[in-house]
Amino acid sequence: MMKKLLSDRNLFNPISLLILMSIAMPIAFNVWSAMLNNFVVEKAAFTGVEIGILQSLREVPGFLSFTLIFVLLVIKEQTFAVFSLALLGLGVCLTGFFPTVYGLYFTTVLMSIGFHYFEAVKQSLSLQWLSKDEAPIILGKLLAVGSLTSLIVYGCLWTLLEFFQLPYWINFAIAGGICIFLALVMFIFYPAFPSKVEQNQNLVLRKRYWLYYLLTFLSGARRQIFVVFAAFLMVEKFGYSASQVTLLFLVNYAFNYLFAEKIGSLIGKFGERRALTFEYIGLIIVFIAYGLVENATLAAFLYILDHMFFALAIAITTYFQKIADPKDMASNAGVSFTINHIAAIVVPALLGLVWMWSHSLVFYIGAIFALLSLIAAQFIPKSPSPDNETRIAFKSKLIRP
Repeated sequence: MMKKLLSDRNLFNPISLLILMSIAMPIAFNVWSAMLNNFVVEKAAFTGVEIGILQSLREVPGFLSFTLIFVLLVIKEQTFAVFSLALLGLGVCLTGFFPTVYGLYFTTVLMSIGFHYFEAVKQSLSLQWLSKDEAPIILGKLLAVGSLTSLIVYGCLWTLLEFFQLPYWINFAIAGGICIFLALVMFIFYPAFPSKVEQNQNLVLRKRYWLYYLLTFLSGARRQIFVVFAAFLMVEKFGYSASQVTLLFLVNYAFNYLFAEKIGSLIGKFGERRALTFEYIGLIIVFIAYGLVENATLAAFLYILDHMFFALAIAITTYFQKIADPKDMASNAGVSFTINHIAAIVVPALLGLVWMWSHSLVFYIGAIFALLSLIAAQFIPKSPSPDNETRIAFKSKLIRP
């Protein structure tokens, strides 16, 4: 797959840089994600309230992603992406050294600043460097690269936890250190790649992008419920150990690697509306099932299934690329991440309180968000374009095909 992505290109090119970024980020972030729930429960005695607050704090930098456009006035996008990646690595590296409630809040916010700025800039760079025809395919392949990296990372982490029983702080330090090293490689060896279109230097919020904004908002709310509480359920209700959670992630990314590359091609073939419709119907079923589950093995299966459906979410990104002005990519990257995280800040903290009363109700609320997403997706036209953003033509009040 790497050869396909790099064929007929010099080694140090935009595609290979996106590949290296897709490798570096999961190394740090996935080790943090895999061990976090066990670490906070075992070392800091977290309950659903503290984990909800921590996850809400983690999303604050995502909410502030609109400030990206102001940062880009003084630093180039590519350089800032590499800097953010290094900051992500630093936050993960320090996590194991602060096993207290407020210490974990601090390292989580530090890690999150790097993660969210990096993801926003990477999305912008991807949409600028890739054509509309190749974007679904290349984004799918990059997702597969990230999944393969995650597969290897979780395999190594499971080995370290199960056989070598390394303490948490060493695993956090190794993962964060590798991420920082790869960021330095990108900074030293890669030239600055020019943008095909000069980007807007102002904050852009356009009325004609309303459906994209709505899909992004609902995605943030829905996704946070599963990211925060599904994994926490594994530890709190079913008693999964750190190595068992890691093994679950290992299986999860094995499936992602096998199917991620095909997902990009399917989106290109069937279109964004059909792809998202399939995803949201599946997620409604998964959320309801998670609210009812009493079996640890079935819960693990649902977790894997959710991640497979989530891979289809790149259809939201390709939909925006098709309808957007190419000059809006950088500005919109920050705006969209902010919209995505409006609910992400509030949902974990509020549902942390709901969690103390009813685990199931948290997932039923997730099903409602998935249903709203399903309804919104039906307004995506068959062939999105700058003059055909939605199936609703407000002036004529007609429904387009």
